[in-house]
Amino acid sequence: MKKTVVIGLLILSLMISAACGSSKPNQLNYPVEPFSFTNQDEMEVSLSDLQGKVWIADFIFTYCETVCPTMTANMAELQKRLKSADVEAELISFSVDPERDDPAALRSYLEKFDADFTNWSALTGYGFEEIKTFVLKSFKAPISKDGASDQVIHGTSFYLVDQSGTVVAKYDGMENTPYEKIIKDIKTLLR
Repeated sequence: MKKTVVIGLLILSLMISAACGSSKPNQLNYPVEPFSFTNQDEMEVSLSDLQGKVWIADFIFTYCETVCPTMTANMAELQKRLKSADVEAELISFSVDPERDDPAALRSYLEKFDADFTNWSALTGYGFEEIKTFVLKSFKAPISKDGASDQVIHGTSFYLVDQSGTVVAKYDGMENTPYEKIIKDIKTLLR
């Protein structure tokens, strides 16, 4: 009887330690809808191009007067920290104002934040209704035009997407962005 209890406890202990050691971020489980959009260099970027890669997504627009400059500065800081930690991840910023954000506008905007375009793409090349539907289906985030101004109302989260194209976590992209947590979660996915 004692031997059975000891073996049972040993097995339970191994199961717990195995579960803790491989705790992948999985607070969300949203499959990203297939897409093929245009980046700041007028090159197509699609979901299939990102297959097998870990990436962080956010939603911005270049005429934003409120949250986008802070979010973009935070994404630029994340990019620097990823590089410093030697962690590979793609950064994808989807424009939520595609009528005004052509590739040149996106490039100019990100250059103000010293973006490194080797792993950061800003995407456009779709209509507003298309991006609105895509973001709602893929990231469960609402987007709407502000009827009182030329601004677009959108979420301020950074989304972690795994190698299979599934959104697995989201973080505050505006205030107290948890850079170390994001990097740790990316490393976990890369293992």
